[in-house]
Amino acid sequence: MRSLKTILQYNKLFILISLFLCMYVFFFTKIIKYESKLDENKNVFEGVITSIKFEGDRLVLDVKGEERLIANYYVKSKEEKNTILDVIHHGDKIMLKGTLKVPFNNTIPNNFNYKKYLYNKKIYYTLSVDSYEIINNNKNILYKIKDKLYKKIINLDNSDYYLAFILGDKTLLSSEVYDSFQSNGISHLLALSGMHINILLLIINMFLKKFKENKRIIITSIVLIIFLILTGLTASLQRATIFYILKNINNKFNLRYSNIKLLFIVAFIILFINPFLIYDLGFIYSFVVCFGIFYYSDFIKGNYVIKLFKLSLVTFLFSMPITIMVNYEVNLSSIFINMLFVPWISLIVYPLSLISFVIPILNPLFGFTINITNNLNLLFSKISLIVNIPKLSIILIILFYLVLLVRKKKLYICLFLILIFGKVIVLFDKNYYVYFFDIGQGDSSVLVSPHQKEVLMIDTGGKITYEKKEWQKSSKTYNVSDGVIKFLKSRGITKLDYLIISHGDQDHAGDALNIIKKLNVKKVVLNNGSTNSLEKKIISTKVKITNNYNLKYFNVINLNNDFYDNENDASLVNYITFLKYKFLFMGDAPKNVEEKIIEKYNLFNIDVLKVGHHGSKTSSSKYFIDKIIPKYSVISVGRNNRYGHPHEEALSNLINTKILRTDNDGTITFKINKNKFDIGFCKP
Repeated sequence: MRSLKTILQYNKLFILISLFLCMYVFFFTKIIKYESKLDENKNVFEGVITSIKFEGDRLVLDVKGEERLIANYYVKSKEEKNTILDVIHHGDKIMLKGTLKVPFNNTIPNNFNYKKYLYNKKIYYTLSVDSYEIINNNKNILYKIKDKLYKKIINLDNSDYYLAFILGDKTLLSSEVYDSFQSNGISHLLALSGMHINILLLIINMFLKKFKENKRIIITSIVLIIFLILTGLTASLQRATIFYILKNINNKFNLRYSNIKLLFIVAFIILFINPFLIYDLGFIYSFVVCFGIFYYSDFIKGNYVIKLFKLSLVTFLFSMPITIMVNYEVNLSSIFINMLFVPWISLIVYPLSLISFVIPILNPLFGFTINITNNLNLLFSKISLIVNIPKLSIILIILFYLVLLVRKKKLYICLFLILIFGKVIVLFDKNYYVYFFDIGQGDSSVLVSPHQKEVLMIDTGGKITYEKKEWQKSSKTYNVSDGVIKFLKSRGITKLDYLIISHGDQDHAGDALNIIKKLNVKKVVLNNGSTNSLEKKIISTKVKITNNYNLKYFNVINLNNDFYDNENDASLVNYITFLKYKFLFMGDAPKNVEEKIIEKYNLFNIDVLKVGHHGSKTSSSKYFIDKIIPKYSVISVGRNNRYGHPHEEALSNLINTKILRTDNDGTITFKINKNKFDIGFCKP
């Protein structure tokens, strides 16, 4: 035993294990390529239901069979939704009939990659379900417990918070609530982690105080493992649970391991079992922040308020580079916001969620604390000091953490210098950029001058919404322009000099209000046609409306100044030149407008044509295309859209040009300077 203890305390052992772990993770996640064993043409699947989620009228099942599948089934009626959970249970064996779908990569740069996310979970397909049938009912006791908990929670008031705090499922939280938590830098309070484990341990130990220490540790360890399984084996809970067990072993056998070494052993165990967790955001946050707290444990001292401030500061600094890489912005106020919310959530809200779940009469009191939480959260999200930081290079991130590890007071100023350098480096870029974003069936383009002196956006896109009944509505909402906004922030762009709305159709202007809300829009340009309800909402934002351009780097001319009642006829046609290049943005202008433009203007040898009306047969006449002779033709169009765009006639007319399509090529980027004209893609 002594010799084993000596080996375990050998410091170089950790260096050897670290090298082995790096090679192990790299080999199993990068060298070996995993592929699905399923036949793409197969349409009947069997498996065990491990997770059930409802998002409005969409039922999402995580099914473990031959391999894991995310199955999506759209409920057809309110009655079916009300009865479906009486039929489907966690742990049931189910037969599904449907169509396999390959997930897409992100088609806007620097956005979340759903395909990669699923791949890291060994999921290669999603399944669009047509019908299902339960084969065998669940007999697993843990699944029975999870199912009973889930079914009870979703029928409670404040079910969104109960589900998050008890089962670690944030599905029911509204986008507004979750986004405000994220904006304030306190979204970690919604993810079950070490803080929640400590509260749970405190409650458990209150009931086990008459037990001897050894028995108490064994019982609590078993309870934590069961809790870990029920909540889906999340990385942060794995870390907290395994650390608790190892900590007790360390104390029992007097191994004298520091918390940092124990944390390292925990990481080794988790990654040895599943090396893909190295890419899990929860894993990264959990281990980096815990390491920072342990590393600065001698600094985190003082009275309660001072200690809380120092803890919040250390957590903020160690999580900052990760937050920047995810959101491309950081909330400087989050240090103080955490000082308020951490004790509020950990000492009041979370314990009360557990107690009121067991004693339902206390649910109104829990609801009262949730109202306070939401109101404070929304208030702080409006007054917080949020700073945009573009995507940081790996070198800058390493330098940032090295400064934190050196712990020299004189070097701490370097942290801010690193961030300032990361923020301003994009301003040294001398290139022009023109982006045609893949936002589905719609248009959105952005032009950026050298040094980001001028930024223009032409159209915003927008999803066409249909009237839904209350039971069909999901708590999660999204805007198609959110991906564009995230990309712009990743490039350090938070200001638009001009937002040009070609016309008021939903697929061109539907997200204008979202753009105005989340970016600093200086001026908006509208067409000369009649004003529809959407355009009136844009005008009501009080942003300056203009038809004049005051630009140095771009020359912008609207070629369609006539008045029309029809939105497409009134569409702005923007002819934009810079350096020696000519770009023509047609909006949804039809053939009759094209003819007038050809009669009035001498256009030829266009470098890039933004094809009108998504390649519809109502635009891009052969006469027009033969006159302007475009070198590249960009068609912004949604995959498998119901309109059949682009039309064969339009494609035939564009046959002599290089056709680029957002449905096939994703976001299309033109990088231009005096000597180069490069084209890049972000393919699905």
